[in-house]
Amino acid sequence: MTHFLTPQGEAEVAARLRGIGFICLAVLLFTVLDTSAKYASRYVPTLEVAWARYALNLVFAVIALRPWAFPADYITRRPAAQIIRGLFLLMSTVFNFMALRYLQLAEAVSITFAAPLLVTVFAGPLLGEWAGWRRWAAVIVGFIGVIIILDPEPGRFRVEALFSVGAAFCYAGYSLTTRLLAATESPGGMLIYATLISTILLTPVLPAVATLPPDWLVAGALVVTGLMGAIGHWFLILAHRHAPATVLAPFAYTQIIWMIISGYVIFGDWPGPSTFIGAAVVVASGLYVLYRESIRRGE
Repeated sequence: MTHFLTPQGEAEVAARLRGIGFICLAVLLFTVLDTSAKYASRYVPTLEVAWARYALNLVFAVIALRPWAFPADYITRRPAAQIIRGLFLLMSTVFNFMALRYLQLAEAVSITFAAPLLVTVFAGPLLGEWAGWRRWAAVIVGFIGVIIILDPEPGRFRVEALFSVGAAFCYAGYSLTTRLLAATESPGGMLIYATLISTILLTPVLPAVATLPPDWLVAGALVVTGLMGAIGHWFLILAHRHAPATVLAPFAYTQIIWMIISGYVIFGDWPGPSTFIGAAVVVASGLYVLYRESIRRGE
């Protein structure tokens, strides 16, 4: 028997497909961002790269969103939470860029993929979203995957990998505060505030650390970090407008494919077996956690 979708059903499927397309495009742009940041970090300090990422992002976001046209959408009701969220995002970026100076792109992103698992851990005490034993088991397995990527054997462990661990913790905090703010704040407002706070905090330290880019290629890489951050986050917002997070999240893991390709093409890096195995464990654990959450929510 053939089943036909109602117009409402067809519209929902089309919206979800658009959301999936937007999330795939967003993580591709984030790959370009990280690739540019890794390249620029070879020539200028990490804090300068982070400042360029947020200051230019802020400029592009303000031009695109025109907050003066809709001022009510940009009046925050929870300024303290906005500041905390901005701090989490800033520290996640700084830790990630520090890691990218030393790690392969695929290594860094594989470790930060543990962030959704950390969200599961902290969502209970902070948001009252307690995980069952199945999700806890998946979290433990996912952390084992991170250990595999870290490869803690004597002579092989690199302490710089802990920067990616720090980035994962900070991004988990950013995700949790985003959940807290989503009910009262506009998406555009959250985008503007996060970049504004990061720019304000980084600007005073810039004169002490900044150096002139040695050539136009490095300067261009700094511009690309800001541009890709702005456009990538905009597509991320569009994706979440069209489809629920449980539908989108699995496709965010496609970023590791782009990171492997970019790392090999631009830097000649190819991940070792521990990165492939650990990444597979982390991704599988994250997908299982998403599956259990979708069952709990009835999606």
